Amino acid sequence: MNGVNGMDHDQEMANGEAAQPEQSAVPTSGERQANKERITTPYLTKYERARILGTRALQISMNAPVLVPLDGETDALQIAIKELSQRKIPLIIRRYLPDGSFEDWSVSELISD
Repeated sequence: MNGVNGMDHDQEMANGEAAQPEQSAVPTSGERQANKERITTPYLTKYERARILGTRALQISMNAPVLVPLDGETDALQIAIKELSQRKIPLIIRRYLPDGSFEDWSVSELISD
């Protein structure tokens, strides 16, 4: 089978003539956005908040280390809410963008009211 310019694919690779993909400023599908070039809002949405609290409460209920003083609290969800208010939840939120790229935000970076 012939490749570009009528050459064999093996010969193209040996000659270093294989087409190299060009690097673009816009990330392609599945690429990570640079942290300083974020385009999504720095606010924690109600859907992200619900998922973060549920995930963290499940972890706490399965004996994960608690990152805030308990003060007699035993409810995993209340402990997770306390961790969120003190920005101590060690989770990352991945926000996907329409072009297929994504942004990773630490929960401590997001504004939650």
